Amino acid sequence: MIQKGDISHILRKLRLIWVTDFLRYHIQKIKNRRANKHFRKTHPEVALPPDYLIYESFQLHYKKYYTESRETAQWLIGHFEKHIELAQKNILDWGCGPGRLIRHLPALIGPGCSYYGTDYNRASIEWCRTHIPDVQFNLNQLEAKLPYPDDFFDVIYGISIYTHLSEKMHYEWHRELSRILKPNGIMFMTTQGDPFRVKLTEPESVRYQQGQLIVRGQVKEGHRTYSAFHPTSFMEQLFSNMKIEEHIVGQPEKGKWLPQDIWIIRKNK
Repeated sequence: MIQKGDISHILRKLRLIWVTDFLRYHIQKIKNRRANKHFRKTHPEVALPPDYLIYESFQLHYKKYYTESRETAQWLIGHFEKHIELAQKNILDWGCGPGRLIRHLPALIGPGCSYYGTDYNRASIEWCRTHIPDVQFNLNQLEAKLPYPDDFFDVIYGISIYTHLSEKMHYEWHRELSRILKPNGIMFMTTQGDPFRVKLTEPESVRYQQGQLIVRGQVKEGHRTYSAFHPTSFMEQLFSNMKIEEHIVGQPEKGKWLPQDIWIIRKNK
């Protein structure tokens, strides 16, 4: 019996995975056309990125993109506040895309904090710089190198960013993020953990069980179709130079997207 993971491997070998994803984008565009037109008409004050940038970072449904992202930003703040007081803090959205979450933080947290976003997608950063005035944005490369000084950020978060990186880039980016995080600062990261084992082929599942990072490449690294799956033991090794404050394993709910694991780690003083 052919499983989803097998189909993914076949499409990647045939160099068709990106084409398939682009077709999915157009299907979403057609499916949500009426709802999106209504949202634009009733919310002309909301700046929305170009459709493909929305699709890359979420799903092509304007109301869900804007309102659910605000709710997610509030949820994110709740996790931060369990571990650090959000006053006069420097906060970085690593892999910010078109600012889906960071755009909401200044209003939700209030004055006093400084907000930053970085991403390797030039179109996303250009859009953010034009439309999100309360955040400082940086265009980075896939190479793990950022222009910020050592020990600069109090909070760094990355929502589904490690999920699109190779094993080598996991370690290189963790070193760079560790460099710019203040002592006693926190990182909040999400990964494709145990709930995603249902997507793995049998050989992948065996290697995952052995603690190996599973990477599906053959597309541009960093793109939404480049996918990594994260055993707990691999992440514990990756974060071994820090204190793991929380590891929340995703709990699947029927009819909803598979939930990613949450990792909250603290840099030693």
